[in-house]
Amino acid sequence: MSLAESFGKSGLARFINSPTGRVLRIAIGLGLVGYGFTQRGTSSGPILMAVGAIPLIAGAFNLCLVSALLGGPISGARINSGRPS
Repeated sequence: MSLAESFGKSGLARFINSPTGRVLRIAIGLGLVGYGFTQRGTSSGPILMAVGAIPLIAGAFNLCLVSALLGGPISGARINSGRPS
């Protein structure tokens, strides 16, 4: 079993791609973007906004970047259904 397959079957992957996990990723992304916006005059503000955009976009479009980095499917729906990439 590959690393991507074992991740796809893990509880963490199921949680991340569940509706609750998606809402959590969106909330974390919004929080980071919002805090970065308040710090936009500093060098860390734009960095926080860029980093916050990653979980925000991934949650909004049901993408699993961890799975993609491991060589698995990027679609959260595909991970939840158990279909191969």
